[in-house]
Amino acid sequence: MDLLSSFPTEDGSVTFWSETYQETFHSAHGAKNEAEAKFVIPAKIAEKAQTQDQVNILDVCYGLGYNSAAAIAAVFALPEANLPLNIIALENNLDVPQQAIALGLVDIWQPAIAQILTTAAEFQYAQSANISLKLLIGDARNTVRQVPRRWADAIFLDPFSPPHCPQLWTVEFIKLLANCLKTDGYLVTYSSSAAVRAAMLEAGLQFGAIAPVGRKSPSTIAAFAPTPLPTISDTEAAFLKTRAAIPYRDRTLTATASEILEARQAEQANSQLAPSSSLRKTK
Repeated sequence: MDLLSSFPTEDGSVTFWSETYQETFHSAHGAKNEAEAKFVIPAKIAEKAQTQDQVNILDVCYGLGYNSAAAIAAVFALPEANLPLNIIALENNLDVPQQAIALGLVDIWQPAIAQILTTAAEFQYAQSANISLKLLIGDARNTVRQVPRRWADAIFLDPFSPPHCPQLWTVEFIKLLANCLKTDGYLVTYSSSAAVRAAMLEAGLQFGAIAPVGRKSPSTIAAFAPTPLPTISDTEAAFLKTRAAIPYRDRTLTATASEILEARQAEQANSQLAPSSSLRKTK
């Protein structure tokens, strides 16, 4: 079982530090701010809620529930906030949201939202007026198969970083996510990894950059063509032509983290592409 410890962030919200992954669940710049600025706003949740009959969100790596909570808050803030908002959330460790509830960390959200998160953590399902939140517990490579094809208006991809959790950044897993995405939907993630972006391309998605929030690197937004997306910088484009862009692979969707990392390292070692260090040396 992962040992979790509370980690205060700069916006006053508290996240967890994971002993297993040696990472926090959110940016030190602000857990609540990250949920809003890197996921909900780029995915245009509020805009979709004002122009559609309902909004469906796939929240990959639910964790403390902040990304889902921020999406619910965005809908609640609208003058007419009565359309159905349906969230399917994938989480491997139910202890994470349950500890967040026990420690009162979700109280940063308004009481109605905190209650939805509390009910979902206890029963893996919550229904409140127009909001439904369903938690699917287990390996996301398996549970994602329960999500209907072309169902999601937005996908929040928020695992631990690729070096620590490569299983959820592979070409094969992102292809499964792409199958769940509507043709005009958005997949958003904090990562700007060239390997992750290359995997998106192999999955049939295009991508753009989200302006940095709390760090120097941008985030990533992906969608099917011809959905308009922000451009990426020349430097970001250059990294896609180096070994850094060799994606993580998991052809059976059963490989361990170490197996995926070792296979990628071997592919990089045999690649004719330039190492990414060549770009850094020219700066």
